[in-house]
Amino acid sequence: MATSAYNSAAGILSLLDENDHDVQEMALKKLETLVNQYWAEISESIRKIEGFYENQKFPNRELAALLTSKVYYHLNEFDESLQFALGAGKLFDVSKQDEDEYVNKIIGKCIDTYIRVRQSGQKEDPRLTDIVERMFDKCFQEGEYKQALGIALESRRLDKLEQAIKLSPNVREMLNYTFDIAMNLIQIRDFRHSVLKSLVEIYKQSDKIDYFAVTQCLTFLDDAKAVGDILYQLVTSEDTDKIVIAYQIGFDLHDRAPQHFLVTARQALLSDQKSQQKDNPISNLLNILSGEITIEHNVDFLFRHNHTDIQILNNIKSSFERNSILHSGTITANAYMHAGTTVDKFLRDNLEWLGKASNWSKFSATASLGVIHRGQIKDSLTILKPYLPSEGASTTGANAASVFSEGGALFGLGIIHSNHLANDMTEYLLKVVGNQQTDPVTQHGACFGLGLCGMATEDAQLYEKLKDILFLDNAVSGEAAAIGMGLVMLGSGSDKAINEMLNYAHETAHEKIIRGLALGMALCMYGREEEANTLIETLSNDKDPLLRYGGMYMYGLAYAGTGNNSVTRKLLQIAVSDVSDDVRRAAVINLGFLLFKTPKQCPRIVSLLAESYNPHVRYGVALAVGISCAGTGLKEALDLLEPLAKDRVDFVRQGSLIAQSMVLMQLNETQEPKVADFRKHLQKTWSTRTEEVMSKLGSVLAAGILDAGGRNVTIALHRHGNNKMRNIVGLALFTQYWFWYPYLHFLSLSFDPTAIIGLNSELKMPSKFTFKSNQKPSFFAYPSPMKMEEEKKEVTLGPVAELSLTAKARVREERKRRRQEGSATPLTTPLTATPTPQQKEEKQEKDKEKKKKKKEPNFENLTNPARVTPSQLSYLSFDTNARYIPIKLSLESSAPIDLGINVLRDTRPGEDDEFVTKQTGSIEEKEEELEEPNPPASFQWP
Repeated sequence: MATSAYNSAAGILSLLDENDHDVQEMALKKLETLVNQYWAEISESIRKIEGFYENQKFPNRELAALLTSKVYYHLNEFDESLQFALGAGKLFDVSKQDEDEYVNKIIGKCIDTYIRVRQSGQKEDPRLTDIVERMFDKCFQEGEYKQALGIALESRRLDKLEQAIKLSPNVREMLNYTFDIAMNLIQIRDFRHSVLKSLVEIYKQSDKIDYFAVTQCLTFLDDAKAVGDILYQLVTSEDTDKIVIAYQIGFDLHDRAPQHFLVTARQALLSDQKSQQKDNPISNLLNILSGEITIEHNVDFLFRHNHTDIQILNNIKSSFERNSILHSGTITANAYMHAGTTVDKFLRDNLEWLGKASNWSKFSATASLGVIHRGQIKDSLTILKPYLPSEGASTTGANAASVFSEGGALFGLGIIHSNHLANDMTEYLLKVVGNQQTDPVTQHGACFGLGLCGMATEDAQLYEKLKDILFLDNAVSGEAAAIGMGLVMLGSGSDKAINEMLNYAHETAHEKIIRGLALGMALCMYGREEEANTLIETLSNDKDPLLRYGGMYMYGLAYAGTGNNSVTRKLLQIAVSDVSDDVRRAAVINLGFLLFKTPKQCPRIVSLLAESYNPHVRYGVALAVGISCAGTGLKEALDLLEPLAKDRVDFVRQGSLIAQSMVLMQLNETQEPKVADFRKHLQKTWSTRTEEVMSKLGSVLAAGILDAGGRNVTIALHRHGNNKMRNIVGLALFTQYWFWYPYLHFLSLSFDPTAIIGLNSELKMPSKFTFKSNQKPSFFAYPSPMKMEEEKKEVTLGPVAELSLTAKARVREERKRRRQEGSATPLTTPLTATPTPQQKEEKQEKDKEKKKKKKEPNFENLTNPARVTPSQLSYLSFDTNARYIPIKLSLESSAPIDLGINVLRDTRPGEDDEFVTKQTGSIEEKEEELEEPNPPASFQWP
């Protein structure tokens, strides 16, 4: 090495005292090469070297700055080192990042400082910007486009972000990568929107526009008009593929966009005269956006594939005699199990038992019909007609029993039409709500129903009608009116609504109304993120624990799915510091809403709280894990919940059972062996007489959730980064059952069918659309049905042992008898006893089982419409040479194949095809048809 000739830097340092600038400059150059070895010695003269940099007349100030920076680097004074590195100008060579540890460290420090300055809005140092610009250039030259993209996003340099995407060899991949980062990692809402706007412009500049990605970005930007224009452009095209793309976008929008967005997007289509006609692309797209086609196919799928095990409900029903809580819980479990299937066989078979419900239990029982028939939008009034209030008749002073049935029926009506553009039903409910003389119980159900029908419409008329009911200051109807107001203004962030609700919450004396208003305000701020911070602080610091309780839900709903670190810290702090158990419980529960996009984080974050002395906190932990890990079968979640199922407090056990059922939805024993043990534990809990009622209720509800929707639905709060507003809100309101059991029915809003339904360009369901699941059929099969309780069987005696003397005597008697009869047939009867008939049957059954036990195939061909669980999606494969291919797959779109309706591209349109017809009738009729014997074979009468 060149430095090996020097044993000390003292001689060179002495040259710095010379008056000649050339000598001093030569000394600095030599010291710069020796600094890594003799930095300690050089540091004693650091002030002198700094003086050279500060001297404006010194010819090589940059060299002095570079040497000073390196000395401070070795002294671990990185801030000082960075400042002098900035003064070194071009001498600080960023290209040596991989070779020199000093350069690498200072660049990292420089980028961190630059990011902090940019994010805080402070004035930038031009020297700092120069180094970062050179770093960008280095990344572009070396092809490190993702690294440049990361720096651009962190430093909020949209110009460099666009440059990194456009210079990359695979622009589409970079666009998708940027979109994922923007949705999952950028926590500032305004900047995220700026990134999405940039992505939209880049998407539009490409030769082949990815309309799925563009509309997805515009949906997050809440630009419904732009989406409507794109849909109109596509649907009026002569290209069949573009029409099919418009249909698919329409189905995706109905799945994730709020109602007010859909209403605005439809305006561009309604302006065309063809929208008034039938069976044309524009009218078809309007029907898709209204949700009618999606709902119709979902109901058909759930009815067609219903695998509800009625025996479970019968066992629950027979496990108790007189208990109103368990009676209501069983009716709710039945509603979950048959949610959306339209099958009410259990209720019809147990009408006398069902009639035992009274008061609010009757309200809940009637509302459960709405859960069962959810999606029957055309027949809803016919189904609930026996329970709905008579037209033109006032319910004031009406029969008490009919009042509860009427209220429940109106609530059920809202569940059937929830998040659907149901103008007719909204008008019907408005008439009921508008009559202020209506009984408060009936108004309670009507307000819930109206809120669900007008969810996220931001309709001023609905809001004002509900506000009129609120101002009547009745605790029963007022609570529902407050929730309804929040549902109508869902995600709007309306200052007018917030101010009115907050002021009235301080005026009223009814706790139920205050709680309803607190939740209503939280619903208004859904998805608003930083915009909600001021109101959250106001509610969180209020002296009323009910308003602080609402503040916790505002945290969860405003930041749903963001995983925001600062909000997580605040909720954890409140969970261990607030004086109210309700507030602490709510704080922990809302961690689940915050972290559902990263389910593995939730059990780790709340693991210490699971050991809290406070049972309310432990209950909150259970629900938080259930919400964030729903349908995942996550091992960490189950390991955390299992000990809580044995907690000493009954409501903690209840929460654990409900949460475990959420986590294990759509899983069988083959995928997760714990499913079998969990089912046995549930049965043991509800059948044990000494078990507390709260735990029994938890086991009953858990059984319903586990087999929800005929074992064909799951709880899905997001799809590929897209939050599902209706599902999140439904689950948030479900957690309010702690105070009011009718809230249990809101859980049905979060149920999504686990199906892939293929429709062609005519919106028909072709039977030839098939695809493959590359896993054994048993891996995703339905759970086996519960066996009926075995009756006491008669004990069949085995073979009787005989003594040898007795056997010989029997043989002699037999021979003597045969001689008398004149038979010469030799005796062949063995001396051992013959097997009994029962043993023969058992042997035959074993032989049959051996024949049946063939090797299971490693794949399964699925036909349209097919049940596909969320965990099964990664095993699917589609034949690209088949006649029908999903449009997303055929265009190589960034949007993946997902559960729900997938519009198909017909590669051979001229060929004949068969279509799947919609199944009608009840399950009973279907069973009778299957059991009907075949006609006798042809014969000739003699």
